Amino acid sequence: MRYFIELAYNGASFHGWQAQPNAVSVQSTIEEALSKILGKTTPITGAGRTDTGVHARQMFAHFDTDFDIDDQKRFLLSLNSLVGKNIAIKKICRVKDDSHTRFDAIEREYKYFIAFQKNPFLKDFCWYSPSHFDIDSMNEAAEILIHTKDFTSFAKLHSDAKTNICDVRKAIWLPVKQDSEALQFLGNLNDGIVFTISADRFLRNMVRAIVGTLVDVGRHKISIEKFKKIIEEKDRCSAGTSMPANALFLWRISYPDKTFIED
Repeated sequence: MRYFIELAYNGASFHGWQAQPNAVSVQSTIEEALSKILGKTTPITGAGRTDTGVHARQMFAHFDTDFDIDDQKRFLLSLNSLVGKNIAIKKICRVKDDSHTRFDAIEREYKYFIAFQKNPFLKDFCWYSPSHFDIDSMNEAAEILIHTKDFTSFAKLHSDAKTNICDVRKAIWLPVKQDSEALQFLGNLNDGIVFTISADRFLRNMVRAIVGTLVDVGRHKISIEKFKKIIEEKDRCSAGTSMPANALFLWRISYPDKTFIED
């Protein structure tokens, strides 16, 4: 029987999502906890992979068991007690046996936060800049992403991706106070902006590279035409720097309604 779990995590203390030797990851932490509860080695499959330091407001993973989990409330309490303070397991849901958290996802959304006032209570979740940017130019450049298919210029070099084609459906900068979800999440970010981007899939390091290049546009270090040329060159070395991971959140993952089995 297959189950999806919905979770959130603070990525600061993890070496990313994916299990790896000699490093603490989100995946390995949850697998260890599940294995204790279920009494057998229990691997999980995540909806994606976040890099070291990146957070997730919403992530999904699936695992298989040989029996029904009847008392899901008790199961969640047990699991949360074992995964530590930086991971929260929000829900567990029975799904069809062939459902897959990664392959069945139809859209993923990320947000990146930038603060213009130094705030020690937000330093773990925002990138601080003492100067403002030209947000109109940044949005003009971001609109180009929606009409782009090949994102090689923003892809991590020597990755194992089979294709760099992505379908970006939304890319926009807003003052945090105009994004109700972001404002609710980081209410102390009074003077800041947030970048929201959604797509069917993302490449490793893609969002942070895009943000770095858009910041160069906002600083007037590169023009809109240069931004277009960077995309056309399909060369990661032409794009901007990769932004710090701590300000990036995997914000939302969407699935078809038929994925979930009603209780």
